Amino acid sequence: MAKHSQNEVKESLKELTRIFQPKDPRKFVKEYIRKYRITGGYEDELTSLVEDELGRMNSSVG
Repeated sequence: MAKHSQNEVKESLKELTRIFQPKDPRKFVKEYIRKYRITGGYEDELTSLVEDELGRMNSSVG
């Protein structure tokens, strides 16, 4: 990943997921990649990360 460590990117994305709680994880990740100029090829991995984080949040709400 360009200029960012992979863990930094994942932690940042998890944090943003908790803040914004996106309805469309894939679109959210695409905007994140464009905004932070993340190297391509990580979209599926990062989308899964967002979906997992949303799932964790939803299960802890109840």
